[in-house]
Amino acid sequence: MCGALGAALLLATAQGCGDGPSGAGAGGGDRFPAVETSGFTYRIPQPLAPAPGGTPIAVRDRGPDAAFAGARRWTVLHHSADSRGADIPVSATLLVPDGPPPDGGRPVVAWAHGTTGVADACAPSHAADLGDPAYVREIRAFLEAGYAVAATDYPGLGTPGMHSYLVGADEGNAVVDSVLAARRIVPGLAATWFAAGHSQGGQAALFAARAAGRAPGLRFGGAVAVAPASHLDAMLPGVISSHEPSQLTFALYSLAGLATADRSVDLPGLLGPAAARTADRVFGECLKDRHPSLAGVTTEQALPFGPSRLAALGRTMAGYGNPDRAAIAAPVLIVQGGDDQDVPARWTAQVAGNLRALGSPAVTERTYPGSGHDDVLGRSVCDVLAFLAGHGGRPAGRCAPSGASPAA
Repeated sequence: MCGALGAALLLATAQGCGDGPSGAGAGGGDRFPAVETSGFTYRIPQPLAPAPGGTPIAVRDRGPDAAFAGARRWTVLHHSADSRGADIPVSATLLVPDGPPPDGGRPVVAWAHGTTGVADACAPSHAADLGDPAYVREIRAFLEAGYAVAATDYPGLGTPGMHSYLVGADEGNAVVDSVLAARRIVPGLAATWFAAGHSQGGQAALFAARAAGRAPGLRFGGAVAVAPASHLDAMLPGVISSHEPSQLTFALYSLAGLATADRSVDLPGLLGPAAARTADRVFGECLKDRHPSLAGVTTEQALPFGPSRLAALGRTMAGYGNPDRAAIAAPVLIVQGGDDQDVPARWTAQVAGNLRALGSPAVTERTYPGSGHDDVLGRSVCDVLAFLAGHGGRPAGRCAPSGASPAA
């Protein structure tokens, strides 16, 4: 449902403990403790003293990153809040173009990634390409246009605990708070910011638009949702009826995410012993691993639910994660590939229609015939930059869309 987005080249330093420079120089990161890791899990102070969302916890300056046009790259840990309002740590990547900022400072694009997995090793901040080569091209376009980019990992992905996969409030809060953290680390950023994301990240961008009030005093220009995850009430029945074990990853991730938000969901008890063992193995693998743990497993075995249980779980998942249940006051651009096999075009059209029916004043749709779930990023990049420019962002300038599909 959310695309096979996890071709992660892990940075050679990812398993170190605060090695390398930490926040030195013009970015001001030297005011914060150094980021440290234990394996692939970022170390969090215990106890973690409460602080407002976006308050940095630790920062690591990685210096210029050639993959991102020489932009300066930081790994950041910062405070956020989950769907229950609890103070939680979240990790993120901050990228700022080289050279002097434009008059008024650089606007910020808060980038929300698609599915990579739920294990800490799958956090995009550990990956040289932030999870997928297509994301490098997309983010480079933002950087070359003069934006700073704050790219969240989402709660529990890189930080302790289970990733709250497709829990919209958790994701949206993390997106907003990554912008607040960026402003505390890099002085002089513009007050204008945008949310943009793909697949799981498209859903997150829409929830971030609803959570934009977490950044008072800043100007939210709008949200770009590319093939946003939706219709979560249909996920489990659809996966079971597909009889495709490869689709089980998204269902199991979603159930794990639901269990982080809804304490009435006991995942091991819900799945039963055999399915729970399979799920545990799947949770330790990133999406790029093709999930060898699912070999020989049927969808019915992995999701042993009757019709009434399926319906109840679907309603609960939709309540936490469907992105079209409340109006969005800010401008929204919804991008969709006409031949998307992961997020059907008709679902995304329904999301746009529902948002309008709820009173959202400015929802624009762009559908690209012949494009799939991933290559629509390259096809749409010029329209995305034009949307940002039209709502307080940087001039779009010269742009050439790319129709190439990302590497598998």
